[in-house]
Amino acid sequence: MVIMQRPDLKVTIGGWTVKNPIMTASGTFGYGEEFSPYVNLEALGAIVVKGISLQPRPGNPPPRIVETPCGMLNAIGLENVGVDKFISEKIPLFKKYNTDFIVNILGDSVDEYSALAERLDDSPVAAIEVNISCPNVKKGGVAFGVDPKMAHEVTKAVKAKTTKPVIIKLSPNVTDISIMAKAAEEGGADAVSLINTLLGMAINHATRKPRLANIVGGLSGPAIKPIALRMVWQAASAVNIPVIGIGGIRTAEDVVEFLLAGATAVEIGTANLIDPGVSGQIVESLKDYLKHNNIMTVTDLIGSLNTE
Repeated sequence: MVIMQRPDLKVTIGGWTVKNPIMTASGTFGYGEEFSPYVNLEALGAIVVKGISLQPRPGNPPPRIVETPCGMLNAIGLENVGVDKFISEKIPLFKKYNTDFIVNILGDSVDEYSALAERLDDSPVAAIEVNISCPNVKKGGVAFGVDPKMAHEVTKAVKAKTTKPVIIKLSPNVTDISIMAKAAEEGGADAVSLINTLLGMAINHATRKPRLANIVGGLSGPAIKPIALRMVWQAASAVNIPVIGIGGIRTAEDVVEFLLAGATAVEIGTANLIDPGVSGQIVESLKDYLKHNNIMTVTDLIGSLNTE
């Protein structure tokens, strides 16, 4: 009887070796420790904490989450404790766990992104994910993530202030995701993650009012998976840096589909809000998938989609 060795789940992103390709998506997993009663944090490849800004943000008024068919809309408004409290109160908790933490940063100007990267460079976080879906207040509120020149500029500015791997989180609300991925790569990004949420809205027909106080919000969940897969495939085909897939992932089979499309790793988002233990379950299910299919290393799946 031949006993297959344990499959190798390690992947590499910007010179950083991750124990497995399963990460959590920013905004769906708090600062990490909140989920410790439900999932073994040390089983995950990495934990991406909720977005951090220079100053604390209270977020938008409620209602700011609404369920939709096969997904949800959120308009949380990037509520967070601010970088000072994050460094003093949240980062010390990371040391309790033998796993990597990624900090997601956000700003309203290139200077804010740059300052955040510099403040966090000496911290024990493994990498920095940059949310470029934020509005650039100096450019009339145009989101960094829809203008390749601004995406390139903010990427270059962040890279100049940190020695950590830099992941640029791309917005799907663009005409051509390949152009945005290339802009990030040319700016020095070590990886790109995609997709962030799609803009959407919901209306209460009885009251004739929007269901979100902010009127519009970000659509996530299984409904966006086909779009996310398409954009991951396009981005992976356009750049030579790793791509991290996000969007509607609930099972190990979903993970495999993203890897086949070209993703090196994935982030689990909305599924965490349905089942807070799902990320750990997916890690185990992915191991089983590899064993059952006699795949020795998860990297064999990356970009192996057969389009003929």
